Amino acid sequence: MNDYYLNQGLPKPVASPDGLDGPFWEAAQQGILKLQKCRGCGKFQWGPEWICHRCHSFDLGFSEVDASGRIYSYERVWHPVHPALKEQGAYLVVLVELPHADQVRMVGNLIGDAEQDVLIGSDVKAVYEHHPDDDPSHTLINWALTQ
Repeated sequence: MNDYYLNQGLPKPVASPDGLDGPFWEAAQQGILKLQKCRGCGKFQWGPEWICHRCHSFDLGFSEVDASGRIYSYERVWHPVHPALKEQGAYLVVLVELPHADQVRMVGNLIGDAEQDVLIGSDVKAVYEHHPDDDPSHTLINWALTQ
């Protein structure tokens, strides 16, 4: 039995057809967080784009970042937004700010009790949820409180 935060049956996250976000998904499968970084101005950005949000350079790559941050915002979801979640009950979605990666923000699930108190500014770390038997195999990046 696998410990997945959400019920099985959701669409599988895969790299975009143009391959732009491929390095992110490949790194996640190895338990590494990589974000897009501009080689022109040296700034991180998320989500991946073909052009830098700041300096408009086309010279972008991916760099490993510390997989920790703090909760910027959150939502406790009660309504099943997909048929696979019909019996799920509530779950938590957080917007995590990464201070060591130019304050970029990422969305993910906050694992643990769905009715736990959530405090804005709480420290979190990435938790990699591997799905090796799915076709295609993939890894989700969830978040857990560090306190």
